[in-house]
Amino acid sequence: MIQLDHMQPLEKRVDELKREIDTAYERLMIDEKAEELRNLELQLAEPEIWNNPTHAQEVSKRTANVKAVIEPWQVLRAQVRDLKELIELGDDSLASEFEMQLTALETELITRKKDLLFAGEFDDHNAILRITAGVGGTDAQDWAEMLERMYLRWAEKAGIETKNIERSTGEEAGIKTSVIEASGVHAYGKLRSEHGVHRLVRLSPFNSDNLRQTSFALVEVLPQIDAPEEVELDEKDLKVDVYRAGGHGGQSVNTTDSAVRITHLPTNTVVAIQNERSQLQNKETALKLLRSKLAQLKLEQHADKLSDLQAGESANWGSQIRNYVLHPYTLVKDTRTKYEDKDAKSVLDGKLDNFMTHYLEENSETHRG
Repeated sequence: MIQLDHMQPLEKRVDELKREIDTAYERLMIDEKAEELRNLELQLAEPEIWNNPTHAQEVSKRTANVKAVIEPWQVLRAQVRDLKELIELGDDSLASEFEMQLTALETELITRKKDLLFAGEFDDHNAILRITAGVGGTDAQDWAEMLERMYLRWAEKAGIETKNIERSTGEEAGIKTSVIEASGVHAYGKLRSEHGVHRLVRLSPFNSDNLRQTSFALVEVLPQIDAPEEVELDEKDLKVDVYRAGGHGGQSVNTTDSAVRITHLPTNTVVAIQNERSQLQNKETALKLLRSKLAQLKLEQHADKLSDLQAGESANWGSQIRNYVLHPYTLVKDTRTKYEDKDAKSVLDGKLDNFMTHYLEENSETHRG
């Protein structure tokens, strides 16, 4: 068939579009995720899975997340394939319609390309956020609670579900620690920019002289590992301690040995959970947190397997990533990307997307897990 000259530019454009989509498919591992989705749906089809409702819910959430990531790309690829076939038929009367369809698909690809910022190994996973107050007493604990509120506000706006799985309050105000599960599409991919030390400068509301105070809080962001096979633990590498929980809570917290502390001996990674639940539930939660911490260590140390890991903390007090200044001026500045926002109040109300995007854009080529 003789090709019409004015159809050739459309053919070139659709071929380029197809190449870009194929590249994105590979980077985002869409085919691998499609296989994972098939396996997850098979699990959900088994009636026995609902004997453990907690596990069933985790599988169901993971299924929804994977589907939300891959379906738009599958639809886009199918639409481009269909349009390519029509253009190759060379029907001159439909050239303008092909042009409109192609332009729409090119625009759709530009929108979808933001997914390429989330090409890291665990970026499509849910996240575990752990906030710990630094030294400085009540001021630091109040700052930790301000950060907790900031992330909860951001999550609400971003359509990310949150659930508090551990929380320790301060004696006067604020929190000592807070552990939050964040569930949603690319939850870990979005939140990993927040991993590190956050520094606050303000006039202290907790001393009579109203002096300027600097406070620190550590934010750890871990990929939530729901499938044990993703991070397989060897029982001989684990030291499990059971002890009596302390702090606020119901009577059972103080009268039963329900708290669980698990140490991963090769890396000296420690996780402790002491909620008002059974010892078994606390152990399950602690193991989930431990897998998440080890997964984060794998990313940071570029290790292929757990046996390659060195002892070390996932985040430490030396890794300061962001300054929040409320006095004598207002400014929030990221120390890594140099991105800043003078509207500190809005940032503390959850306006974090620009900070996250700048971090992801700078790290998208180097972050591969």
